Amino acid sequence: QIAVRAAFLGFAFGCGLLLSAGRSAWRHFGWYICSLSLFHYSEYLVTAINNPRSLSLDSFLLNHSFEYNLAALSSWVEFTLEKLLLPEMKQITWLSTVGLLMVIFGDCLRKAAMLTAGSNFNHIVQNEKSDTHTLVTSGVYGWFRHPSYVGWFYWSIGTQVLLCNPICVVGYTLASWRFFRERIEEEEITLIHFFGEEYLEYKRKVPSGLPFIKGVKVEL
Repeated sequence: QIAVRAAFLGFAFGCGLLLSAGRSAWRHFGWYICSLSLFHYSEYLVTAINNPRSLSLDSFLLNHSFEYNLAALSSWVEFTLEKLLLPEMKQITWLSTVGLLMVIFGDCLRKAAMLTAGSNFNHIVQNEKSDTHTLVTSGVYGWFRHPSYVGWFYWSIGTQVLLCNPICVVGYTLASWRFFRERIEEEEITLIHFFGEEYLEYKRKVPSGLPFIKGVKVEL
């Protein structure tokens, strides 16, 4: 099953390259397909390098959630309909380039966070502290408290800027912001429980990295 998923992502990446090589209105969709397949494959690969004990089929994040799959389908439908009705909207190369740069930045930041965290990183929020669990504050964690979420946030929005999907740009921004706000609050409650004052001090010094998200409020 792992080989089937990896082969599928590799095939998708190849199709994306073929579309990207052309000069048609589908060229930017080819960039998107390459970005999407590379993101999911690298999620599994980096997990295999960092934390093989937590590795599973879910590490590809292909079955992340129903909402995630619905969001992807919505972006494809919007791109196709707007390409048919307003084809000139899908040929704004400078805007798609901005989106591609957002995608590259976001994915690189997320993978840097995963590599920096090492075995501390897990796709599932942990409720129990393991013997090897340490608080990581170096590298990209010195810039943001949640660099993997920051990377994913801008990656997801960047995919829609790349596709010149105005409706999904707004939708992805609002949905991603709400998801990460709730996820960060849930995670920080656990981290405070794990590390106590050490995490609270870190929280005071380093921002979450996401706009208007300060994390869980701590009553003094």
